[in-house]
Amino acid sequence: MSSYNRIAGGSVERMAALSDGVFAVAMTLLLLDLHLPAREAIHNDRGLLHAMAGLAPQLLVYLLSFLTLGIFWVGQQTQLNHVERSDRNFSWIHLAFLFAVTLMPFSTRVLAEFAEFRAALVGYWVNILLLGVILYLSWGYASKARLLRADVPPEVPAAICRRILIGQGLYAVGALLCALNTYWSIAFIVLVQLNYAIAPRLWRRSLK
Repeated sequence: MSSYNRIAGGSVERMAALSDGVFAVAMTLLLLDLHLPAREAIHNDRGLLHAMAGLAPQLLVYLLSFLTLGIFWVGQQTQLNHVERSDRNFSWIHLAFLFAVTLMPFSTRVLAEFAEFRAALVGYWVNILLLGVILYLSWGYASKARLLRADVPPEVPAAICRRILIGQGLYAVGALLCALNTYWSIAFIVLVQLNYAIAPRLWRRSLK
């Protein structure tokens, strides 16, 4: 390995800062794809409520994608919090992860416009799969290349891998449901997202 490759991409802090920016832009683009009803088509409160009700499928897909990005942002930050240093390969793995993040607004738009088509749902699931696979590979590389902090508890590596694998398994089940109905798939994936984002907190509160 050349001397440049040994010193390139060594800052975990810069990687985290770049990731925060990319996630913020991707989340903002999700909202920009939501469009208000045409003003000339609205003449009263009933017409406005009817038009807003027509936006419900797009709002559901927006919620789905916002939760998706939020969950993967938390997952990436969890990994980076346990990494002491980076290297060139680790940086490029995370750049690949961020590339998958930038695809999310596009796959979300396709799903929102063609929610009744299986191809749109499968394309969206492939985007989630890509995020999960790259995040799993990044953790595996960090462990193998000894980039982790020395004080990482022994149960953490297995817990992170298990979290990713279980999540991807549930997403795959949701994708398979499109064979019956694409809206069942969307609803199932939303429930999975809500479980990861909300339910664990509720369980912890109930245990107190």
